[in-house]
Formats: sequence, structure tokens, C-alpha cells
Amino acid sequence: MSCWMPGCPALSMCRGLASLPITCLERAKDLKTRLGILLHKPELGHGIGTSSKLQLGSRQRDSSREVLEWRESFDQLLKSKSGVNAFHTFLKTEFSEENLDFWLACEDFKKTRSKTKLASKANRIFEEFVQNEAPREVNIDHETREITRKNLSGATSACFNEAQAKTRTLMEKDSYPRFLKSASYQDMTKQATSRGTSKRSHT
Repeated sequence: MSCWMPGCPALSMCRGLASLPITCLERAKDLKTRLGILLHKPELGHGIGTSSKLQLGSRQRDSSREVLEWRESFDQLLKSKSGVNAFHTFLKTEFSEENLDFWLACEDFKKTRSKTKLASKANRIFEEFVQNEAPREVNIDHETREITRKNLSGATSACFNEAQAKTRTLMEKDSYPRFLKSASYQDMTKQATSRGTSKRSHT
């Protein structure tokens, strides 16, 4: 577009562009180039979609295998994040989720490196789960409770080991078998098995 007449809009626009800093013009050109590449390469979007579908399929296979592994042992269940979540949901229906919450709190406690934080965390866990009449008192015997109380005087990462082991045994012998027989877990295994069957039929 060109115009030699005074007051011409094209002339004013050219003068306006000329007054812009060089960096602004370069950025505008760069942006235009990038937009052009994206607009003329629709296959980029297609590739991304395909990749995410493959990842989703892989995740579904992994989760199906995980669900079936939970019945192999209590350890397998506790190793799985989704397994712990499913077990926690089940324990809520039995009003005993404090046992798992205490076990998880102990696992987190063992990772604490600061001695100051170790002592404060130990007291908080003891007050919430272990002491008599605690808000979320776990089912452990008096002797274990007293051993744990004494351990607090010189808190180390191992001060809840005995109480945690007792709680774990209780869950493994009592709650875990009921979880495996529960309707929610049976539904999950059926879905996992059917996904595995449909995958084999398509190969």
C-alpha cells in the first residue's frame, strides 16, 4: 500500500510503524512466523493426541496389573499409591482409617532429618494417635503405648517402630482380608480382568 497525498491513512500507518523500536518489529515478525508454522502443520496436533492416547492405554494396563497385585500380599497393597487410597476408602466404611493414617504418619516421620522437627512431629503423632483418649487413638496394648511414650524423651526416627508394627499387623490380619472380600475391591478386579481380556482379544 502506498500513497503520496498528505493526510493519507497509509502514510500515517507507515510513519507509526517506523517510530516503533526495532525490537518490537522483530518480535512481531517472529510471532507471525511461529503462527504460520503452527497453522500450516496440523499434523503436530494429531501427533500430540496420538501420543497421549498411547500413554493413557499404558497407564490403564499398569493400573489393571496393580489392582490384581494387591491381593498377592499386604506389602504389595502398601507399595501402591492407588492401593493405599482404595484401602483407606474401605477403612472409612469400617471407621478404622486411623490405623492406616498412623502407619502413613510413621512412614513420613522416618524421613525427617531435622532433630528439632523430629521431636515436634513425634509429640504431634503421639498426641493424635497413641496416648490414652487421643482424638484418633489406634488399637495398641498398654505396654506398647508406654514404650512409645518413653521413646519420646529422646526422639529418633525409630521411636514409633513398635507401635507402627503392631498397627500394621492388626491391619494385615484383620482389615486387609475383609478389604479383599469387599464389593468395591471385587468390582475393581472384575474391571481389571475384563480390560486384560479385551486387550488379549485385540492382539
